[in-house]
Amino acid sequence: MSKIYAFVFARGGSKGLPGKNLLPLGGVPLIGHSINTAKALPQVSKVFVSTDDSEIKRVAMQYGAEVIDRPEELAGDKSSEWEAWRHAIRYLEEVGEAFDTFLSLPATSPLRSTQDVEVAINALDAETDAVITVTPASRSPFFNMVSRELDGSTTILCPSDGYTRRQDAPEAFDVTTVAYVLSKSFILLRNGLFEGAVKSVVVPKERAVDIDDILDFKFAELLYAEAKDAVKR
Repeated sequence: MSKIYAFVFARGGSKGLPGKNLLPLGGVPLIGHSINTAKALPQVSKVFVSTDDSEIKRVAMQYGAEVIDRPEELAGDKSSEWEAWRHAIRYLEEVGEAFDTFLSLPATSPLRSTQDVEVAINALDAETDAVITVTPASRSPFFNMVSRELDGSTTILCPSDGYTRRQDAPEAFDVTTVAYVLSKSFILLRNGLFEGAVKSVVVPKERAVDIDDILDFKFAELLYAEAKDAVKR
């Protein structure tokens, strides 16, 4: 049986929303939601937080996660998330931790359910290197998504003579940060997600909010409060 370790990668710096990973949603910091979800999954053996920030480390331990010190060169705005994943895996290998499946639960998707993550975990099989979560897109690259030059010149992102109605075009999905489930060996051997066989599972929009700025956070607060009220009824 595959041994699964869960990870939350949380940098201290965030230009879009300062202090994002520690913002309280329903009284729980965002990284706390990810840690709590991981701990609620019976398939997960251990939970780790990789960070460069002392306050995030303190909160991570408070919620029961183990901490991996993220090097400064992997904690900048332009740092590769893939390399941060590799660093965490190699660190654990060096200290004698053996596992098979890598589960990333970014702090930016606090509305995920344990069921969403379990579906993603169960989708990883012998023919699949990685499983991602997606949600139906509001726009189509064939109709209302465009590219724009500095002078304002604008063209459709995916021009096609084959589709005259949006309903006829292939359905588009947004990649979410609800969960990433990968073979550990795939991360070490390849240099990017789509270099292997990738599957996706669909998550409803109300559980797939990806917090990048203050508007996303306010929207998440609204949905979180509504979900709590629904449980009370």
